[in-house]
Amino acid sequence: MRRWTYRLALFAAALIIAAGCDNGKAGNNDADVAEGKVNVVTTFYPLYYLAAGIGGENANVTNLIPAGVEPHDWTPKSRDLQTASRAQLFVYNGAGLEGWVDDFLHGTGSGGSLRTVEASQGIELIRGNPEEADAHEDHGHEGDLDVDPHTWVSPKSMLKMASNVFEAYVDADPAHKDAYESRYNELKAKLEGLDRKMTEGLADVPKRDIVVSHQAFGYLCRDYGLKQVAIMGLSPDAEPRARDLLDIAKFVKENGVKTIFFEELVSDQLAKTLAAEANVGTDVLNPLEGLTPEQEKNGDDYVTIMERNLQNLRKALQ
Repeated sequence: MRRWTYRLALFAAALIIAAGCDNGKAGNNDADVAEGKVNVVTTFYPLYYLAAGIGGENANVTNLIPAGVEPHDWTPKSRDLQTASRAQLFVYNGAGLEGWVDDFLHGTGSGGSLRTVEASQGIELIRGNPEEADAHEDHGHEGDLDVDPHTWVSPKSMLKMASNVFEAYVDADPAHKDAYESRYNELKAKLEGLDRKMTEGLADVPKRDIVVSHQAFGYLCRDYGLKQVAIMGLSPDAEPRARDLLDIAKFVKENGVKTIFFEELVSDQLAKTLAAEANVGTDVLNPLEGLTPEQEKNGDDYVTIMERNLQNLRKALQ
């Protein structure tokens, strides 16, 4: 019933868009369209970082999910459909993150003129915990209930995602291939440098277990030799069972874990409660699902926040 209602809402929104085009009235998103540039819509911050960095002056990039909003809790509105309907590229993560994407793209009424980019294409995906299926259904993860969608949390994955975005720009606007390639190579160098820092910084830590509030760090752990124990599942507000909390508290005590990590866009209550029970500290490990308004104001980006994650990991794993 919930999925049918959402489809009906998208259909209605598409009719509104069509009506606006037929009567010649300008929509509210005219400011989002730039003549002479590739207009790009991204679903959330990591993809915006890639698209804006590679597109540069040749692109106009609009990000759908605003600062401070957790992507698992977000669904598109009619104005988002209108924005995407006027773009040339739509970049989404895939791997089940945006469970609404098929209906959304159908609702744009673009008739195939909107190029879509599944940024996670080509990354070896991690299978998650099938027991989290109910939580995923509540947050739009239909169809890929046991796939971990958090590919971007590893710089190694981001390198592949950057390549996918670069290729999409060249396909959409081959006349500016050299400009896209130059900016892509610059961004690639930054991500490769971050990857080296992560590899070297985590190679010599004496401990390898991290306890996190949200099961979002599977790709980071896989790529850099760590193991995550999560209080909640792939969806950040999936409720853990009392037995799970007791098991994690026992794990923390038996394995000398000194820090329980929480994130900034969701409640830290469970992490702090568990830390108090186990008599350990807490710290931030950012899954980079979005920037806070303060981080935006301070000029933080994917690389600076991942470097901060590395510092916090190194401190916790001594």
